[in-house]
Amino acid sequence: MLSDFSNIPIDTQPLTQGLLPYILGTIIATGLFVGVFLHELTHSYFALKKGIKIRSITLLLFGGVAEIEEGIPDPSDEFLIAIVGPISSGIIGAVCIGIAYLADYIIINPTWAAVIVFIFWYLGLLNLLLFGFNLIPAFPMDGGRVLRAYLAKRMDKYKATKIAANIGKIFAIFFGILGIVTLNFIIVIIALFIFFGAEQETTMTRYTSLLEGIQISGVMTKEVTSVSPSMPVPELINMMYMYKHLGFPVIDREELVGIVALEDINKSSEIDREAMKVKDIMTREVITLAPDQPLNEVLQKMAQRNVGRIPIVSDGNVVGIVTRSDILRVIQLRES
Repeated sequence: MLSDFSNIPIDTQPLTQGLLPYILGTIIATGLFVGVFLHELTHSYFALKKGIKIRSITLLLFGGVAEIEEGIPDPSDEFLIAIVGPISSGIIGAVCIGIAYLADYIIINPTWAAVIVFIFWYLGLLNLLLFGFNLIPAFPMDGGRVLRAYLAKRMDKYKATKIAANIGKIFAIFFGILGIVTLNFIIVIIALFIFFGAEQETTMTRYTSLLEGIQISGVMTKEVTSVSPSMPVPELINMMYMYKHLGFPVIDREELVGIVALEDINKSSEIDREAMKVKDIMTREVITLAPDQPLNEVLQKMAQRNVGRIPIVSDGNVVGIVTRSDILRVIQLRES
C-alpha cells in the first residue's frame, strides 16, 4: 500500500517482523505529537511577537489549543496567528515526505531504507492531513479563526464570530453524523469539541461586546466588607449568611493578603473547621485589577481563573470589588 501510494518501491515485509511494528507505531505517534506541538508553538510565537500573552498550550489527540490572555485580537493579527499553524504543519509534512524520497535514494540497506521511508512518509502524510483539517472553516479551529478574522475586517467582531461559529456548528453536526455512521468515536469527539467550542466563543464574544466601553470604577462595589486572617472559620460562615456574600477579601493591617470564598471552606472537613482560621483556608495568590481598567478585563480574568470575585486595588488599597453577579447585571441591562 505504501509503495502504491508513494511510488517508492520498498519491501515492507521486514516491517512486520517481531516488535518492529510496535516500535514504529511508537515513533510515529511521538513524531505526530512533536508536529502538533510545533504547530501550537508557531501560533504562540507569532502571538507573542504581536504582544499577545500565551497563558497555556494544551495538546490534544487531533491538535492543540493555545490559550491567550486577552480577548479577540485585531483581525489582521488573528489572521496571521491562525494561519501560521496550518502552514507550519504543511511545511513539516512536505519536509518529511522529502526525507522519505531522499532516504530511498541514498540508503543502500533495504531494511533500513524501508524503516526510514515508512516513518517519514507517514509522518509527512499525517502532518499534511493536519494541515488540511485545520484549514476547514469550522470555528474555533484555525480555518474558522481565519474566516472570523476576514469577516471582522468587514463587520463588528460579534457578528463575525456568530457567522463563523454557525458555520463551525454545521461542520460539527456533519462530523458527528459521519462519526456515528462509521462508528468512529474520535470524529464524534472532534464534532463535540467544535460545536461546544463555537458556542462558548460566541457567548464570550457577545459578553465582551456588551461590556465594551465600561470601566471597572462604574460597576464595582465601593463599600467592601473584608475579614481578618485570624477570624475563625465558623464566624466567617456566619458572616456569609449575614451579608449574603460567598466570598470576602482578607485584609491584615490595611494590606490585601488573600481572598476567601465558600469553595475554600468546602475544601476543608467539617470537623476541622471549628479549629481553623481564615488564614488556614484562604487563597493567597489574589488576582487584582485597577478601577480605571476596562470591565472586560474582569470578565476575562474570571473566565480564565474560574473565580467569582476580584478585588479592585488603587495605590495598594482595596477600593472596591467586582463579582460575577455584577457582571451579569450589567450584561442584562445592556441587553435590554
